[in-house]
Amino acid sequence: MLPFARVTIVGLGLIGSSIARAVRQHMPSARVTGYDADPAVRETALRIDLCDDIADTAGTAVIDADFVVLCVPVGAMGVAAAEIRADLPPDAIVSDVGSCKGSVVEAVRAALPNAVFVPAHPVAGTENSGPEAGFATLFNHRWCIVTPPEGTDALAIERVCEFWRRLGAMVETMAPDHHDLVLAVTSHLPHLIAYTIVGTASDLEEVTQSEVIKFSAGGFRDFTRIAASDPTMWRDVFLANRQAVLDMLQRFSEDLSALQRAIRWGKGDELFDLFSRTRAVRRSIIDQGQDDARPDFGRAHE
Repeated sequence: MLPFARVTIVGLGLIGSSIARAVRQHMPSARVTGYDADPAVRETALRIDLCDDIADTAGTAVIDADFVVLCVPVGAMGVAAAEIRADLPPDAIVSDVGSCKGSVVEAVRAALPNAVFVPAHPVAGTENSGPEAGFATLFNHRWCIVTPPEGTDALAIERVCEFWRRLGAMVETMAPDHHDLVLAVTSHLPHLIAYTIVGTASDLEEVTQSEVIKFSAGGFRDFTRIAASDPTMWRDVFLANRQAVLDMLQRFSEDLSALQRAIRWGKGDELFDLFSRTRAVRRSIIDQGQDDARPDFGRAHE
């Protein structure tokens, strides 16, 4: 039995459009309705036949839904939730895909105090955005973290978990505040570092931008991929999860200072020990199937 028969996706960017494609592939009998606040995005979604229906308003999109997924930037979650309040069926389950959970839970609960809300975060994505950037296999063998607030209906949680399993994801549940701490380390801080490194390189007066581009080694290329992520989404992430990000940034700054001292004073053993530990982390990620062990990260070459 399908977890849901009528799925509405609010926000048709990379994640929303990938959900639409994955539902149509893995749950072809489910009806998918899409909505995006941008008329140009709605036109594109219609042209590429992304959903069974594309609604002109958020309220129309949810009017007969049994599952609504908010796929908008975390800073817009409250507004998106308020737009569907008057038309949301009382038995519908609402979820989201935001990479911050504490602020999203607060915003959606304020806008939809009587709705069943089961937050979720598929830990998957690319640097691309828009309805044409999505693909049905985006969630295959990737984690989706479901973060139900205390007191959430157990059956609703299981239905949302099963939905993501059907889309190919591995599912884990955790409290919203713990999620925000974990993701501050594994996602938010790396993005902040990438934005900073690429920004520093572009600001260097002694090195031209053309030289930065021409002589980019593999490490810098990977930073530019991360730093090309959607600026609206990541602006909202850093503001919404600011305390956890600032805590992790302080810890990172202290560790970076220790590394600076080791280099200055020629402490090779300390450097070797650190690099050995970090290499083991990389191998563990590959062993768990979360990345590619092929040379050059599996990049295609002529």
